[in-house]
Amino acid sequence: MDSSARSGATGSSNPRAWIVAGVAVAGVIVLAEVARRRRRWLRGKSSPPPYSGAFCDRLELAPPPQPPPPAARQQLPDLTFAVSDNFEIEGYVAGFGNPDWKRTHKAASHTAAAVKALLKQGATCVGRTVMDELGFGVTGENLHCGTPINPASPSVVPGGSCSGSAVAVSAQLVEFALGTDTTGDLRIPASFCGVLCFRPSHGVVSTLGTLPNSHSLDTIGWLARDPHILSRVGDALLPAAACGLKGKRQLVFADDCFELLKIPNQKTVDVIENAVRTLPYGFQPPKHINIGQYISSNVPSLKEFCEPSTKLQEGKSALKALCTVMLLLQRYEFKANHEDWVNTVKPKLGLEVSTRVLQAVNFTDDNIKSLYIVRTEWRAALKNLLKDTGILVLPTMAGHPLKRNSKQRLSSEFEDKMYAFVSIAALSGCCQATVPLGNHNDHPISISFVAAHGSDKFLLRAILDMYSAIQEQIVLASKLALPPVIDRDVDTSELLKEKGNNSFKRKQWSKAIEFYSGAIKLNDTNATYYCNRAAAYLELGRFKQAEADCDQALLLDKKNVKAYLRRGTAKESVLNYQEALQDFRHALALEPQNRTALAAEKRLQKHLR
Repeated sequence: MDSSARSGATGSSNPRAWIVAGVAVAGVIVLAEVARRRRRWLRGKSSPPPYSGAFCDRLELAPPPQPPPPAARQQLPDLTFAVSDNFEIEGYVAGFGNPDWKRTHKAASHTAAAVKALLKQGATCVGRTVMDELGFGVTGENLHCGTPINPASPSVVPGGSCSGSAVAVSAQLVEFALGTDTTGDLRIPASFCGVLCFRPSHGVVSTLGTLPNSHSLDTIGWLARDPHILSRVGDALLPAAACGLKGKRQLVFADDCFELLKIPNQKTVDVIENAVRTLPYGFQPPKHINIGQYISSNVPSLKEFCEPSTKLQEGKSALKALCTVMLLLQRYEFKANHEDWVNTVKPKLGLEVSTRVLQAVNFTDDNIKSLYIVRTEWRAALKNLLKDTGILVLPTMAGHPLKRNSKQRLSSEFEDKMYAFVSIAALSGCCQATVPLGNHNDHPISISFVAAHGSDKFLLRAILDMYSAIQEQIVLASKLALPPVIDRDVDTSELLKEKGNNSFKRKQWSKAIEFYSGAIKLNDTNATYYCNRAAAYLELGRFKQAEADCDQALLLDKKNVKAYLRRGTAKESVLNYQEALQDFRHALALEPQNRTALAAEKRLQKHLR
């Protein structure tokens, strides 16, 4: 036998060769299975992508160190945030939601002014988020990046254009997020994703370093889950001139807007009115108004935009005309900003965005001055209505979002209502806060509060004061619609307590208070519910409420050690050391080896020397 034949015979009987061949075959099978699963995921049939599809760029911009005394401490230490894809960051190319834009532009030489301001105050930027192309969509769907997954209702779209920012906040990937709001770009996704949103007065927060859509309407706003964080971001971004105004606030309900909703007043208007009634001070009795009729009577230049042969009532016609002016102004300014780029590059755009961009670049209306006159008249009229302490209350959205991957488009009726609501603040340039109000038919709903231009901190303070009371009323309003309890040994109040405990573990203090309050409404004789709510109040720094809950818990259960400990903590926090010491000693009398009480006793004795 020749040498080549012997070599082949030896190879065929070598065990190592069979092992190598087996491993190779197994590798091919594994790779094929990975490819099959990826194709399945791309069809939307497997688990969601990392980070809920919220981010298009992951990065980290760290803040400077905390300055030593006597310099003021940073306002946002240890908080993380994200920004939409139209914020410039030094060394990166802002994508504006479109790969053709990113391909045809250079990396930024400077970071957006708002991002710098937040970094200076101790926050850390962890990435840029997906947005509708060129800031022109309302659903949150992006042909190139996909649709971020709405954590509040995964079967529906998250809303746009700042979809990724809303998803990142709702999914608890960041404490807050920035975006730009032109015609509802932050308020719409905030409503669909069930998070708080603040759209500041136009021109109050610098837009330097953001890609414009319509400069007369563009504002930089922010989203958060916690009203305290929403307010703290405002303290970092809003100038000192935008200070809070003094005086009793008065809510003014836009009744005609709420009539356009298919959501019962029990879950909207009644929730807010009942919440305000429970507050001990700070609010006048609310007013009700037909805002459409007010617009018709106080914005004379709007008449040329009203449909002459419309069958709509006068107020509804004025609302529709107001949003028409807003959209015409957006088209005119987008054309001025980006017509050359659109015509030169001819970017690939999704169907919805492509339609809006074509409307903008083909805009030919010569009567531009009238658009700006309407805007000026409307801002003055709203200022005259609200004065310094009025707050207009209206729905954020007109209905439920579309299903994900649906071929259906938004109806003209839905768009008319949606734009009518968002145009009230957008065209006037006034500030607006959006607050979630729970769910209706398994979809998040929200309500919005509008204050006069420049009253930003006043509005943020009002939201902070109302928020807990609103959450309590949401629980009451939904009490009759609570899901049935499967375990017969656990009643509804216990179910709410457990939900509160879960929220507490996730550090969602406000949501925990909401659930504990619901349990108390159903069963006000359980000391544990009050004691647990007191713990959540302590985390939020609401010491008087925590003390009051502990008082009630001890009336129901005189041997409740946790109530003594938490009441002692509340009293110590407001420097009431003597009474705090007594509470910790009561706890020690019941549990002599309690470490928390022992440590507190030593600490307080030093304070009292």
